[in-house]
Amino acid sequence: MTTTDPSDPGTPVTARPRPVDLRPPESIVPLIDSHCHLDQDAFDADREAVIARARAAGVRRMITIGAGGPLASNRAAVALAEADRDIFAAVAVHPHDASEIADDTYDVLRELWSHPKVVAVGETGLDYYYNHSTPETQRTHLRRFVREAGRVGLPLVIHCRDAFPDLLNIFREEDAAAIGGVIHCFSGTAAEAEACLALGFALSFSGIVTFKNAGVLREVARTMPLDRLLIETDAPFLAPIPHRGKRNEPALVRCVAEEIARATGLPLAEIAARTSANAARIFRLPPGD
Repeated sequence: MTTTDPSDPGTPVTARPRPVDLRPPESIVPLIDSHCHLDQDAFDADREAVIARARAAGVRRMITIGAGGPLASNRAAVALAEADRDIFAAVAVHPHDASEIADDTYDVLRELWSHPKVVAVGETGLDYYYNHSTPETQRTHLRRFVREAGRVGLPLVIHCRDAFPDLLNIFREEDAAAIGGVIHCFSGTAAEAEACLALGFALSFSGIVTFKNAGVLREVARTMPLDRLLIETDAPFLAPIPHRGKRNEPALVRCVAEEIARATGLPLAEIAARTSANAARIFRLPPGD
C-alpha cells in the first residue's frame, strides 16, 4: 500500500519501512513531536520500535493526529494514547475527507473529545491544492470545527494549503482567536505567518524547513516569536533531510529542531526547551518526567 503525502505531492510513503539510520544522538535533549500519525498503516510492522526509537532520541511526548482517514483512525489514535502515558491524541476530520462527514459524525467526535487523553480538535482546515472535498464543503466544516472546539474547550490543529485568505477570514468571522491552537506544518509566507500570529495561533515547523528550497521558510522560523514556535514530524510523511524519501518517524523531530537552531542561531537545547514548553502549554499536557 502507498499513501500520498498530503503536504508534499510526488513523495509517496510506503507501508514497508525503508531503512533509516536512527542511532541515538551523542547528546540527548528533551523534545515533543507536536504532530504525527502513529495510527497509520506505515507503522503497523514496527510501531512499538518506532516509539522506542523516539524515546531513545529524546522525544518525551508525542501528539498523534487521528484525522488521517475515516473515523476509525480517530479511534485508533485515542487507543494509542490510552495505552501510553506519553502519547496524546487530536481528533477531527481532515479537510480532504470533509465530504464524507455524515449526520452522526459529530456525535462520535464529541464522545472522543471528552476523553482525557484527547488534547485538541484536529487536524481540520482547508486544502485547495488537492480539493478532494469541495472548497465550500471544507469551509462549512471548518466553521463547525472552530465552534465545536470552543464548546469543548480544546485548541485547534489546523491544516492549510493554498487557502490562507479563506482560512483567515473564517478565523476572524468565527472568533478563532478566542480558541487558539496551532497551524501545523507551516509552509506559508512571512505575511501569512504574521496574520496567523496576530490571531493568536502558534506555528509548527516540519521537515520541510530542512529542504534545500526552503530558504523563505527558514527566514520565517528565524523571526518567529519563541513563545509561538512548535516542531513536528507529520510522520510518516515529510521526512527531513538527510532522510527525505524514506518513512518519517517521531525520532526525526530532532532534525527539525537542529534546523531551527541553525536558522535562529540559538542553542539546540534552547529550541528544544522552548518548543516543548509551548506544546505543553497549548495542549495543556500534564507534568511529565
